Amino acid sequence: MNIEYTSRLEKIEVALETALPPSFGADWTAFAFSSLPAAVRPSHLGPLVEPCRDLLSRGGKRWRPLFLVLSCELSGGGDRAYGLTPIVEFAHTASLIHDDIEDGADERRGKPAIHLLYGVDTAINAASWLYFLAEATIDSFPSSDSLKIVLHRTVARELRRLHLGQAMDIGWHRTPEFVPVRAEYEAMVSLKTGTLSRLAAELGVLAAGADEGAATAFGDLATGVGVGFQILDDVRNLTTGNPGKKRGDDVVEGKKSLPVIMHLERRPEDLAYLSERFRRARAEGIGSPAVEEVIQRLHESGAVDAAREAGRALIERASLSLQGRFPGNPVAPLVSGLFETMLEGLV
Repeated sequence: MNIEYTSRLEKIEVALETALPPSFGADWTAFAFSSLPAAVRPSHLGPLVEPCRDLLSRGGKRWRPLFLVLSCELSGGGDRAYGLTPIVEFAHTASLIHDDIEDGADERRGKPAIHLLYGVDTAINAASWLYFLAEATIDSFPSSDSLKIVLHRTVARELRRLHLGQAMDIGWHRTPEFVPVRAEYEAMVSLKTGTLSRLAAELGVLAAGADEGAATAFGDLATGVGVGFQILDDVRNLTTGNPGKKRGDDVVEGKKSLPVIMHLERRPEDLAYLSERFRRARAEGIGSPAVEEVIQRLHESGAVDAAREAGRALIERASLSLQGRFPGNPVAPLVSGLFETMLEGLV
């Protein structure tokens, strides 16, 4: 990883640790809750904090908070955005906890899923709380009240959009025989995954002092990056497997990723074949022969390679657009470099 990124990532980790510390002092309690009844003890806070810190401490790509910081620098805001980075990383972490419950996943980042370690009830509650804790960073952000209102409005809007995308995805993977058309899939991913990329970009631009119009325009560019990243992530699930997860677990969960959609565009007669194997894979689990049968069929049609190229194209298009919008800006190559690193799967 480029030293330019490493130094920023170290500051991001400090910001995350400050917003979600391992112990609960009076200052942090005031930050998180304003005030609490005297009977509330640290042991009462543990079921909220510990599951979230567990997943956060397992690592992660951290490209969203890094993108937020670079977006602010790109827009002339210097390093003032670090205090806002927990918003996108906490929202992402919360969504992963909920996602694993909804998908019935048993592993995340190489360890048991949070709901298996702490219980479904605790995991749901802790993840929901983490969404709200993320917004608390705005209240302590050194800015005018008018900007804070804009930041709150931006976060709330994008989190509503994220949950709409998740609702679409859940509806599809519950029905093995239903496969969305590509436009529906792209809409879902732009909401479920693209929205956090968009949020990172918009928060960075707003923190730099730009108006909402400029933030929206840059957010449009960033959405394509998030969609491309998700497509490449789905492709990895069907090839090498994602870090900390098992190859083909998207098949077990019934996810209608772009390779599946592209395959059926080429071979619509395979709908019954894939539907039957999605059912078997869900019933039998990750060791089911149906998982590899689906993966093999998707490779045979060239759909996996085609989806990979589609994901790459979205990120490359965003990089070219970036260079055109910010000619000569010394931060632009760092943002493009981040996109390139994502393409190579190194982040």
